Amino acid sequence: MKTKFERVALLPPYVFAEINDLKAKERLRGRDIIDLGMGNPDNSTPRHIVDKLVQTVKNGKTHRYSVSKGILGLRKAQSNYYKRRFGVKLNFNEEIVVTLGSKEGLANLASAITSKGDIILVPNPSYPIHPYGFLIAGAIVKRINMSEEDVFLKNLVKNIRKYKGRIKAVVINYPNNPTAKVVDLCFYEELVKICKNNNIWILSDLAYAEIYFNNLPPPSILQVKDAKKIAVEFSSMSKTFNMPGWRIGFASGNSVLISALARIKSYLDYGAFTPIQVAATAALNGPQSFIDDIREVYKKRRDVLIETMKRSGWDIPVPEATMFAWAPIPKKYQSKGSIYFTKILLKKAALAVSPGIGFGSNGDKHVRISLVENEQRIRQAARNIKNNLSF
Repeated sequence: MKTKFERVALLPPYVFAEINDLKAKERLRGRDIIDLGMGNPDNSTPRHIVDKLVQTVKNGKTHRYSVSKGILGLRKAQSNYYKRRFGVKLNFNEEIVVTLGSKEGLANLASAITSKGDIILVPNPSYPIHPYGFLIAGAIVKRINMSEEDVFLKNLVKNIRKYKGRIKAVVINYPNNPTAKVVDLCFYEELVKICKNNNIWILSDLAYAEIYFNNLPPPSILQVKDAKKIAVEFSSMSKTFNMPGWRIGFASGNSVLISALARIKSYLDYGAFTPIQVAATAALNGPQSFIDDIREVYKKRRDVLIETMKRSGWDIPVPEATMFAWAPIPKKYQSKGSIYFTKILLKKAALAVSPGIGFGSNGDKHVRISLVENEQRIRQAARNIKNNLSF
């Protein structure tokens, strides 16, 4: 019997697993580990959303199979959200699919559209599902340096010339995980122009659309003229509504790609549990002021992190958005790489972060810090560094 599987073999050892194992060992020793690693919101889902779930689940009729593309009310709610937030009109029957989080949506779309020999362009660094969703689907993934957005566009053009018609799609993600960078509509306009002229699909990950810290809300690529002809955008309720475990997200945009995703999903799942979808509908249609409160929580934590780490000798750029800081490894440790530095932080300062190499080779001089502990715990992390490490 064969025990080696081709697609599993494509996946390197999960670099975060090594850190998680070390973290578990330290806790078994009785150490208090401050975990700023995984981007897992620590606060509760707003009460009115939970109440709607409880109310709905009491109706036994909602316990049956749901709809793989999402219940009508939720797709309508997502359409209304895009209209009021971005001024974008979406047909809820043809241009929206409800997904089990944005990761599932992108991975299933990758399976739907990938043919043998297709090349997919993905930024380096990037969130792991962006390249590996396509690797699992059998695509050839090429990484593009995204140190700066204009550099990314120049490298995109170079790759288009190099691979001459073999590029199926390009993946982008703003506000970005892990770098926390944002872009304006000018970037999207140029990207749409390049990809439209070269018949390349755009897959945009907009999971952090509502977690931003200035007065300019991040735009959607679908605001650009003709974007819907070539682009699909993935969004998620995980961060915006403190609903990570609920696994609700969306794919919105080009009707051809949405139809392909819906068809694949019809063979793979029956959609999320109906009460969860009903509660998600209530979240999108209900009061939105608590989103400001969630955003303010992350902003205060961000400010505490930047201020206290600076006093500890670690200068970290101020993130404009997301629930992350993309922190350069201090020069003293930079040559050793992000896994080594992550282990040093864990062993000497009882602080868990994510090694940058887990997001691609270009991330190896950084670590990603998640804002998933309260301000007091973040201050304690900074004190631990100041008392136990020198930069």
